[in-house]
Amino acid sequence: MAADLTGGHADRTAPVPLTGALGDALPCTIAIPAIGVSAPLAGVGRGAGGVIAAPPADEQGLAGWYAAGPTPGRPGAAVIVGNPLGTPDRGFARLGELTRGDIVGIVRADDTVAVFRVTEAESVPWEEYPEARVHGPVEEPELRLIAGTGRYDAAAGSHPARVIVYAVLNVAYRLADLAAL
Repeated sequence: MAADLTGGHADRTAPVPLTGALGDALPCTIAIPAIGVSAPLAGVGRGAGGVIAAPPADEQGLAGWYAAGPTPGRPGAAVIVGNPLGTPDRGFARLGELTRGDIVGIVRADDTVAVFRVTEAESVPWEEYPEARVHGPVEEPELRLIAGTGRYDAAAGSHPARVIVYAVLNVAYRLADLAAL
């Protein structure tokens, strides 16, 4: 007997992917199933020394979208930074565990979900941040996830290294279509 993969609801159908380019819409939430992350997003800018500011330390469950860049799902490299601390479902402590093929979902204010597929992850020393690779021009919608790694150095105001995850837009759905599953 075949397993019922519909959860007992045979009338449910697969969501229909959106076609065409996504419009501008603020990102609201990030979900990374492979590492159990679901976190709200807030716009961030650049802080001291031109480094993208992490979300406030007193809001460890918040991830930050670099608001001077493209919104996730639009052409270009959207950047999201996370605090490696915080609760396991919200902090980016396990970001380095992501591997090629893992998915990242971004729920947007226009009730769409942009689904990205991880292509690569790397760890780089803090002072060797690959600015051009992370923020350089790309034609398609891409995503960069960044978190500090290693023991935080309060005197330096940084971690010794960063994990950077690179992902490309795979598909987008209407949120209501996914919620119906």
